[in-house]
Amino acid sequence: MTGDPSADPTPDPTPDPTADLAAVLAGARVLPVLTVREPGAAEPLAEALSAGGARCAEVTFRTPAAEQVLKAMAAHGGLTVGAGTVLTAEQAERAVAAGARFVVSPGLDEDVVARCRQLGVPVVPGIATATELMRALRAGITTVKLFPAEPLGGLPALRALAAPFPDVRFVPTGGIGPGGLTGYLAEPAVLAVGGSWMATPAHLDTGAYAEIRRLTAQAVEVGAP
Repeated sequence: MTGDPSADPTPDPTPDPTADLAAVLAGARVLPVLTVREPGAAEPLAEALSAGGARCAEVTFRTPAAEQVLKAMAAHGGLTVGAGTVLTAEQAERAVAAGARFVVSPGLDEDVVARCRQLGVPVVPGIATATELMRALRAGITTVKLFPAEPLGGLPALRALAAPFPDVRFVPTGGIGPGGLTGYLAEPAVLAVGGSWMATPAHLDTGAYAEIRRLTAQAVEVGAP
């Protein structure tokens, strides 16, 4: 008996765990990267970023308060919030449980990638070399974080890495300030740019939320289509 080939289609390959990042960011091209020491700063920070026009933010797992801050900012509703500096699969689980819509790591860890795939969230691992980028591609990753972007050589380094890998999108982060934002955003390979200058720990320590709003608005304007 001859079966209908269409009744037994070849299974789709494993989906790219970063394929939905662009949809999650919803066109946002500036990603504030946040290190928040005090949970009480979460709500006014979310308000300031939203008032400045930000649509997304990355809460780094660099402080004991990170989970609580992430949860509070995710509940704010005005921002799509992800987790950064995720080093282990267990941290990825905690981040997603707290409300993270995406996960960012400073390096490429296959366990983190696999766990994020299981959890159904986009993951953006950091890479610094072509060798690491090829490992990422073998793991099904096509969107990576170039980190630390400026110490690695900035725009020339990004262009050199992008040239042999035309299908890869980059989220450069690390050492980038407002003066370099326009140049990075002009690169076709760049999906978004991460930066901490919009809301630094010093801003948060002094309650400088008006300044956070101002710096965010400036950055968002540069990143506008």
